[in-house]
Amino acid sequence: MQAKPTRADKVAQTRERILDAAERLFAEHGLFAVSNRQISEAAGQANNSAVGYHFGTKSALIKAVVSRHVIPMERIRERQLAELGDDAGVRDWVACTVRPLTDHLASLSGITWWARLVAQISTDPSLYLPELDESTASESRRRCEEGLRRSVPDLPAEVADERERMLRNLVVYVCAERERALAEGVPTTRATWEETAVGLIDAITGMWLAPVTRVG
Repeated sequence: MQAKPTRADKVAQTRERILDAAERLFAEHGLFAVSNRQISEAAGQANNSAVGYHFGTKSALIKAVVSRHVIPMERIRERQLAELGDDAGVRDWVACTVRPLTDHLASLSGITWWARLVAQISTDPSLYLPELDESTASESRRRCEEGLRRSVPDLPAEVADERERMLRNLVVYVCAERERALAEGVPTTRATWEETAVGLIDAITGMWLAPVTRVG
């Protein structure tokens, strides 16, 4: 006989439904265009104050949505770093920046919204999330960035800064486009997230090894 759900079980289920609804609505419409009431309704909650009850503030809700993806992505990055040898090259370090997102997306079931949400966050300069802020990057992220820069020692610092920004934008938007295509049931350029990762790693490795042309 199946055990009757406890109150704690019900609370946990409600929180997950709210997080799922919030993630979808934030990805579709932006973080500040969605009200707590809309999230509560989308989560099937009759009480429109459900978000406030379970998470307090909207900022806390956003942080909870982000954290449930950032944490497993960190584990993927740490595992990759542990597997790197002393002879790691540009391609190996690029993989450490690409695969935390692509491998995480591949591990999720059904329609996903995470890449599109990150794309929304990336376009809003007024939004500050420490979990995604490069200036407060985790130790594993810093190691990846430092390793990548060491692998191209002759690249001027300002060019390396520029290519880091290009790298982040390319990974996010390629993943967001593929995620949207999968949700809409339209053909994708790459058949799997693994193929998507390989394509990104190829392109970004080429970008980091590209010559620097001085103008003027």
